[in-house]
Amino acid sequence: MNFPLYIARRIYNDQGDKHKVSRPVIRIATLGVAIGLAVMIISVSVVFGFKHTIRDKVIGFGSHITVGDFTTLQGNDQYPIEMGDSMMKVLKSIKGVDKVQRYAIKQGILKTDSDFLGVMFKGVAQEYDTTFMHKNMVEGHFPVFSDQASKQQIVISKMIADQLHLHAGDRIFAYFFSNDQVRPRRYTIAGVYQTNLTMFDKVMCFTDLYSAVKLNGWESDQASGAELTVKDFSHLDEVEDILTHRVNRSVDRYGTTYSSTTIQENYPQIFSWLDLLDLNVWIILALMVCVAGFTMISGLLIIILERTNMIGVLKALGAKNKTVRHTFLWFAVFIIGKGMLIGNLIGIGLILIQQFTGVIKLDPATYYVSTVPVELNIPIILLINIATLIVSIFVLIAPSYLISHIHPAKSMRYE
Repeated sequence: MNFPLYIARRIYNDQGDKHKVSRPVIRIATLGVAIGLAVMIISVSVVFGFKHTIRDKVIGFGSHITVGDFTTLQGNDQYPIEMGDSMMKVLKSIKGVDKVQRYAIKQGILKTDSDFLGVMFKGVAQEYDTTFMHKNMVEGHFPVFSDQASKQQIVISKMIADQLHLHAGDRIFAYFFSNDQVRPRRYTIAGVYQTNLTMFDKVMCFTDLYSAVKLNGWESDQASGAELTVKDFSHLDEVEDILTHRVNRSVDRYGTTYSSTTIQENYPQIFSWLDLLDLNVWIILALMVCVAGFTMISGLLIIILERTNMIGVLKALGAKNKTVRHTFLWFAVFIIGKGMLIGNLIGIGLILIQQFTGVIKLDPATYYVSTVPVELNIPIILLINIATLIVSIFVLIAPSYLISHIHPAKSMRYE
């Protein structure tokens, strides 16, 4: 039999005198651990959810890695690069690459009877992954675009639609400038999307690759570049290194040099901002662990003082200081365990409520999302629980040595 564990269980389950100071102290200590753990779980879930939601939105517009002409990737001007079948095969064969999709950019103007707006047309083909866009459609649909023919359809953002008072199914004129000539096109609005990423929503329209290439005056095997999606985002740099050695600095048959950039290099300000959130999480975790730790230390000291007579009796009966210390550490484990159980129920419960109801709203103009995003990451939650338990017990080791200063004879007369 584990004697310290047995005694600790009996003390913890003792409901004896309701006026004992230890009863409210135990409740306070339990509540302190519960609140601290719940705040940690919610904080990590919100930050992870926010980071991944914003990251996925940015990637939805630009993929993980972009391959194109060196000058195009370094500036705003569009220069064509060869993206024929041979280069597509090379890009798809790179280890770690999941998908490859061509694109072409053409700037133009959308005009209604009463207003006009400068926008950017992104031409995509049949290989374009529409998963992200389908999730963010608010009107109409995202059609299957082609590199062989034009359906004269476009997809615009809700921000653009609101500015020009347009809806899915409406028809609109678009004007493009090329070689000092104006080239008009009439499009049907197939759908309207909304991502709340203002930097994209205010300018980005989607059309077919065929139209974008023709409007730019390029050859059929040319494009602005290709967007690569990697299988594992954590291995992005490794895939980029392989791509650099195999493709970068090579020249196509038109004399253009291939280059590549990652999504983090294209939008450093967004990813730097998201990385700052990690610091906030560490600060919150440290503060909550300190709160739980100090609460447990105070509680343990009060309980030891209240149980001074019992400690004296145990020592008089031959119990060593180590045995008595282990008894109170086991007692603390019971308090911490109950607090952690309550904290998990509160934290995970609130996360699930937010995940399924979106009850807490945000201003999308400021935060890029309309509700607080959460992510229930079980491995991280388990690590938080384990770390909380270990740290809480560790900080109690020093206060438990107070027991060694309690003399049996004096303690039996202690009131």
